[in-house]
Amino acid sequence: MATIRDVARLAGVSVATVSRVINQKDSVNPETAGQVLKAVEQLQYEPNAVARGLAGKKMGIIALILPDILNPFFPALARGVEDVAHKKGLTVILGNSDDLGLKESSYIKVLKKKYVDGFIIASNTIREEDVESLRKEGIPIVLLDRGLNTTACPVIRSNNREGAKLAAHHLLGQGCQRIAHIYGPQEFITARERLLGYEEVVQGSKGYSPSLMEPGHFDIDSGRKAVEQLFARHPNIDGIFAGNDLMAIGALKALRERGIQVPEQVKVCGFDGIGLTEITEPELTTVAQPIYEMGRLAAQILLDEIESGISGNSLIELDVTLIPRKSTMKEES
Repeated sequence: MATIRDVARLAGVSVATVSRVINQKDSVNPETAGQVLKAVEQLQYEPNAVARGLAGKKMGIIALILPDILNPFFPALARGVEDVAHKKGLTVILGNSDDLGLKESSYIKVLKKKYVDGFIIASNTIREEDVESLRKEGIPIVLLDRGLNTTACPVIRSNNREGAKLAAHHLLGQGCQRIAHIYGPQEFITARERLLGYEEVVQGSKGYSPSLMEPGHFDIDSGRKAVEQLFARHPNIDGIFAGNDLMAIGALKALRERGIQVPEQVKVCGFDGIGLTEITEPELTTVAQPIYEMGRLAAQILLDEIESGISGNSLIELDVTLIPRKSTMKEES
C-alpha cells in the first residue's frame, strides 16, 4: 500500500505539500498540486481523500453513528443533527452501532470510502487512535454525548454530574432519606458522572449505604430488575434516582407490580428528558438534557469544520434542567 511519502517522492515535493493538497487546507501552486494529484492517482493513495481533492468540492454527506436507535434519546439527538444538515443542503447517513466496537469501526471504514465529509459519533467504544486517524486524513469528527475525555476533537455532552446532583438534592428536598441509585454501565462516561454526582450528595446523609446502588443497562428491563434487587436488600427505600429515563420507567413498573405507591411511598426520578416521561403513570420527574440542542450544536460545529478546514478540540458541557412531576412531588394539603 502506498504511503504519503511515496506520493511525495513521485511528485518531487515534500510530505507537507502532499498533505496540504489532499486536505485542501492551504493554497498550493496549481502546477505543484497537479503533480501531487497525478502521483496520488498513479499510486492509488487514500482513495477517499483523493476523491475530495479531484472533485474540488465537498460531497455534501455527513455520517451520524449512534449506539441504539431504539432508545428514544437518540432519535431526538439525530433530529437536531438532521435539521441543521438539511438547512445546509447536506444528507445525513445514519448507522446504529449497538455499542459494538467492530461494528462501529466497520461503519467508519465503509463510510470513509463513500467520501463522507465528516462524522458525528455517539460512542462508548471509539478509541483515541481512531479519532486521531480520521483527523490525520483530514476528516472532521465530533463526539456526541458519550465518548472520550479527549482533546483530539470537539466533544459535546451535558453536565451529567451536576444533573445527578440536582436529582439527589430534589429527592432529599422531597423528604427522602434512603435514596437508591440505578446506575448505567460504568464504561460510559455519562453513567460514571451520574453515579459520582449522586454519591457526592447522598454520602453524608443519614440513610446512605453503598448497597443502595444497583447496576442497570440503560433500558426498561434492567430498571425493573434493579428495583427487585434493591428492595431485597433495603425494603425501606423511599427514593430512587435512575441513571436514565428508561431505567426509571422500569422502576415505576416494578414498584407498581409490588403494590408500592409512587410518590406516596417511593419517589422516582430519571435522567434525559425523553418524551415518554410525560405519559407514564405517574408522570416522571426527570433531569432533562437539551437533547435537540446537543444534536444541533454537534452538526453546526462539524459543518463549520468542513467549511473552514480548521479543526477544533473543545469539550462543551451543556446545562441540564430538573423537571419536577408527579413521581416525586409531595401531595398538596
